[in-house]
Amino acid sequence: MIIHIIIKHFISNVVHSYMQTGLFAYLCINYISVRMGNEYFRFKEFTIWQDKCAMKVGTDGVLLGAWTDTDNTSNIADIGTGTGLIAIMLAQKCNAQITGIEIDKDAAFQARENMDKTPWKERLKVIQEDINEYFPHHEAEFDLIVSNPPFFNEKTKGNSEKRNIARHTDGLSFTILTKAVSFMLKDNGRFNVILPTASVGEFIGEAVKNKLSLTKKTEIITKPGAAPKRIIMEFIKCGHNDTTELSQITLSENGEKSKEYQSLTSDFYL
Repeated sequence: MIIHIIIKHFISNVVHSYMQTGLFAYLCINYISVRMGNEYFRFKEFTIWQDKCAMKVGTDGVLLGAWTDTDNTSNIADIGTGTGLIAIMLAQKCNAQITGIEIDKDAAFQARENMDKTPWKERLKVIQEDINEYFPHHEAEFDLIVSNPPFFNEKTKGNSEKRNIARHTDGLSFTILTKAVSFMLKDNGRFNVILPTASVGEFIGEAVKNKLSLTKKTEIITKPGAAPKRIIMEFIKCGHNDTTELSQITLSENGEKSKEYQSLTSDFYL
């Protein structure tokens, strides 16, 4: 443990002294703290433990949680909650009741543990269930639904079955997800999701089939001039909109976190 601490602080000092890249330093330090056995990610007001989860804390989840508008919500669902990160972020932002839905037993257990250690534990809960079994019993229940869903559909998979479930669309296809969301949302309820750019066209097609209309679309760009890597979208159920609000977020500029990224995540990142 002492060696781990020494290495962690050594790399931090080297990065800050010679590279002057705050974003690089921040990511390196947090990566080391996970890889070297701590297996947690600390935010300003809560900590996410992730040793039991196939999918760890990542930029996608943080972006979705920070980007999501929680105004005028009283009941929120997080489909595929994993560690519970996004659900906890939303609990910090509003006073709604929030339900995390997770198919994996170990991940659901860890999400409960993480939620129970927050100041908002009374408003957070986890349901360990397949969304296919859950959604038919929860018609028009939620004002807002969020999801950082699996999106890989390659035939070649890894050796970890849990990681395959978390990353691949076999168990939660876009068709199933949009159908479940539409059924569970109240009329004019909102659905927020983050996806790779290449998956967006297919997803929007499935959403439209299920009465979900695209209202906001934000491109996530790693650095100026780069092509968008991720897209965050907001849909509304049964609502009519003539235009979609378009925007971009650039994560880094000159090797440091951009001001817009810092502003978006300032309530969460240390």
